Amino acid sequence: MQSLQVDSVQRWMEDLRHMTEVECMCVLQAKPIGVEEDGQQGELIVASVVGGGGDHVARNNLQTLLRRALVVSTELGKMFQRLEKGRWQRVHSTAVRANCHVRSLVHEYGTARNTPPEMQKYEKSLLEKCMELTNITERCLHTDDEFFLKSMREAIHEILTDVSDSFSNMIDMALANEIQVLIKQIESSDSVYTIGSAISNLLSLTQDGPQLCSIIAKEGAVVALFKICRQDCFSDLYAHALRTVASICCVEEGINQLDKVDGILCLADILTDDNSAEAARAEAAAVVAQITSPHHTSTQHLASFLESMHDIVTALITLCEKASCGEVFLLASAALANITFFDSMACEILLQLNAIQILLQACNDRQRVDTPYSKDQVVTILANLSVLEQSASEVLQEKGIERLLLLLGEKPSSSSPSEGAACERVQQKAAVTMARLSRDPDVAQTAIQLKAVPRLIELCRSPAERNNSDSVLVACLAALRRLAAGCPDSIEAADHQQLIKPRLVDSFLLCSNMEESFV
Repeated sequence: MQSLQVDSVQRWMEDLRHMTEVECMCVLQAKPIGVEEDGQQGELIVASVVGGGGDHVARNNLQTLLRRALVVSTELGKMFQRLEKGRWQRVHSTAVRANCHVRSLVHEYGTARNTPPEMQKYEKSLLEKCMELTNITERCLHTDDEFFLKSMREAIHEILTDVSDSFSNMIDMALANEIQVLIKQIESSDSVYTIGSAISNLLSLTQDGPQLCSIIAKEGAVVALFKICRQDCFSDLYAHALRTVASICCVEEGINQLDKVDGILCLADILTDDNSAEAARAEAAAVVAQITSPHHTSTQHLASFLESMHDIVTALITLCEKASCGEVFLLASAALANITFFDSMACEILLQLNAIQILLQACNDRQRVDTPYSKDQVVTILANLSVLEQSASEVLQEKGIERLLLLLGEKPSSSSPSEGAACERVQQKAAVTMARLSRDPDVAQTAIQLKAVPRLIELCRSPAERNNSDSVLVACLAALRRLAAGCPDSIEAADHQQLIKPRLVDSFLLCSNMEESFV
């Protein structure tokens, strides 16, 4: 009973807050808080008064738009839920709130900005639909006719869907309008401070999701940022600009824009220029890692990448070798790891450049390889290089089997889910690498002498050792079977009977259902 009372009070306070806002907004609907006479022209003054500094105007406008858009979207979402439950009183009150929020936003934005004609059409249509929504929901309060309410529910749902779509389109246009302001600052200003501030604002916006990144890309941000990266006078801004490009390129539109302006050639120039700051080269590596990610469905841009691949791969492995910190190494190795997935030529180039030696030595340097994420990139590269026969001798020479065994024991240092997932990937890829390398008899013999078999068996039989990961289990079973094929005597009869002799799927099912033994 106490719980119900608390919940009711909380709900009442929440509703009271919204209804108070609505009442105030209704009274002041035609009298929004205006632009201060001595303020910066074009600055939105909304629910909370923002600073008047020119550097922050565009950012504040965008943050305000996003904040107000979230409020309206939340109200529309509540309407959908309450409509389904037939809670007509709440449906109407929510419609009133949404209507007031939309009108306030439209009026204030129109006061602060010259609204584009196309956006004005959306605004007019949206306001009409919001008013229609308010009126039709009010009609539903005065009847108990189930047939009428059912028909009204369908009509309201249709109008509400139109309102949501129109509002999304209007906000996209408004955001595009504000983003254009930032891009014009980048393109037209000669001030490093002004350009840097605009880039910072763009970078901040990219963190709000792929939809906003698509808008930023379509408005020409990638083109503007690469213009900066091609001018020596702005060399101090290269790293900042490239970090923003990497964020934008999480969407296909960003990658397409990069391809159109020959961005890959610019990246290659920065990576291969000894005079470029390490930070700039690291961020260029981040862009390479982003555009070569296996998650992208489009690969059209990779055709131009292949033309510069040798120079880029050479620069990246050099950056790994000379990295001053873990972040730089992570970015460079992540780019290399992605590259090795889509072209075998990259693996051959890396072998010629002594990549195995460089990467394995880096694993001994905690200043460079200090997290499971970095180890994940290293072992990914090793796994892809191990497809080539000549890699086995180099791994042996650099004591790579010992390193793989250490990686098989990788465990998270915290309860972070992402770190746990990274450790699983490290274990899985270490087992895959060992399985591939064990085609070479010398590698198999070395692995057995270093007691790889007991560790692999432990990972198979103990779910806790592999963090209950099925992918690690499959990789370890494959590595065990490869070692057993070359050295049958290395595995005891009981283990052979359960882990080697059955079909792989049967051994997998046996181990995945196995309870950990504490005896």
